Amino acid sequence: MSLVVAITFQLMLLMVGGRADSNTKNCKLGTGADERAALNLLEPLTNKTYTGIHNIRNESYTYQFQVCGDVGGVKGGGVVQIDAKGKKVLIGSYNATQAISGSDWVLLIYGLGEKYDQHCSNEQRRALIMISCDPNVVASSLKVVVENRDRSEDCFYLFEMDSSAVCPVGPSKLSAGSVLLIIAVCCLAVYLIGGFLYMRLVVGAKGVEQFPHYAFWSEIGNLSADGCDFVCRSRGNRQDPPTHTGVATEPLGEEPDERDDHLLPM
Repeated sequence: MSLVVAITFQLMLLMVGGRADSNTKNCKLGTGADERAALNLLEPLTNKTYTGIHNIRNESYTYQFQVCGDVGGVKGGGVVQIDAKGKKVLIGSYNATQAISGSDWVLLIYGLGEKYDQHCSNEQRRALIMISCDPNVVASSLKVVVENRDRSEDCFYLFEMDSSAVCPVGPSKLSAGSVLLIIAVCCLAVYLIGGFLYMRLVVGAKGVEQFPHYAFWSEIGNLSADGCDFVCRSRGNRQDPPTHTGVATEPLGEEPDERDDHLLPM
């Protein structure tokens, strides 16, 4: 019984551990279903911080990015800028998210960043993160492309990174034979496990008798031999070929009883 409890516990762990978290739901989107579908593609990239360094003149800035998660300890911060002195500036918040997808890319837009001091008419900052398909990497580092602030409005920070999460799903490469083989193996596993549990818990079998249909499988060799004998061998009476020429193979009849009474003296 302890074995059954252990198996059940392992199955429960697998079921709980295999459940996918929906961390992308933390992002505040509009009501468009297409945006939600595009954002769901980025689920494998959640719970991780991506970093990029950008040098401008004599200054160096570090940018940190998360998918629908607080980055750099900033509440609601999707993209944060950190200068050489450790000062943090909110570039974009995931509380104002847009998601646009193509055949092999997703454009993530974070708005509601801190306002510019002297640029872009003091509007709020926003970050554009272009995530392109690369089947060879789960996620690359963050690359800072440009900070477009030399305009009166609609300024933005542009970032890019590569990930296999946004790559299109290709057709299955499994052949029909492979699919049938997988199905057969799964059916065999269900038969063995289910039969074992039934024989042990319901029938109360012990030892090798717990194997389902043990009596049948133990005789499978003899049954196969009988079938081969029936199909491949002649069932009629066979006669051995004669060993000497001219000698009949038929059994000789009983010799007539010769009497020599006439030779006796009277």
